Amino acid sequence: MSFVPSRRRLLKAALVPSAATVVPLRFVPSAAAESVAAPGQFPFFTAVEFTFVEAAVARLIPNDELGPGAKEAGVATFIDRQLAGPYGRAATWYMRGPWRDGTKEQGYQLRLTPAQLYRTAIADVDAWCSNQKQRPFAEQDAAAQDTLLHGLESGDVKLARAPAKDFFQMLLQNTVEGFLADPLYGGNRGFAGWKLIGFPGPRYNYVAEIQQYGKRYKMPTVGLLGRDGSRTRES
Repeated sequence: MSFVPSRRRLLKAALVPSAATVVPLRFVPSAAAESVAAPGQFPFFTAVEFTFVEAAVARLIPNDELGPGAKEAGVATFIDRQLAGPYGRAATWYMRGPWRDGTKEQGYQLRLTPAQLYRTAIADVDAWCSNQKQRPFAEQDAAAQDTLLHGLESGDVKLARAPAKDFFQMLLQNTVEGFLADPLYGGNRGFAGWKLIGFPGPRYNYVAEIQQYGKRYKMPTVGLLGRDGSRTRES
């Protein structure tokens, strides 16, 4: 199924994931989590890389009449922080080869760590754009960006050093993760993802509501850091 920038696609990808495409979540709090609402502090990305990822996630989950998209929800910040940690280094993955083409069922088979894949592929995409006499990805209009993302997903766009399809699948999966993770990790700002799917957050219990069938849950959304995703204590 081809990439379509819509929330319907997001929900299907998030709630019915394929075992062949899922990159396991490895959320690791860091000092950066102390200021989850402060964009522009990049523990991994360069400013150019961050701008690229922010533009890409904005097309994968665009804002619309249902609410904010991935860019507004801080998903690029989430990805940046994950790539700066053990996930980016593939610290718990087997990464010693042999380096052969695997089946979809075998999962991730590249010699590149996630951090290396992002860094290499972002540079390759902008180099491809330059070779096609196009502006860098982040400077293109939405229609052109969608066309390029389709090309990465299908493999029709050939990158010099990174497999385009693998990069696209990781970017899409990480975008969904960042949109639905607790705001502690930098994404899902304002609980944009949780409000979209109707998840009220990890409250300490729901005992009083268990048998309230068919009734709307009225308590405000809450995250691990409180009602507004910050370190202010919930009253």
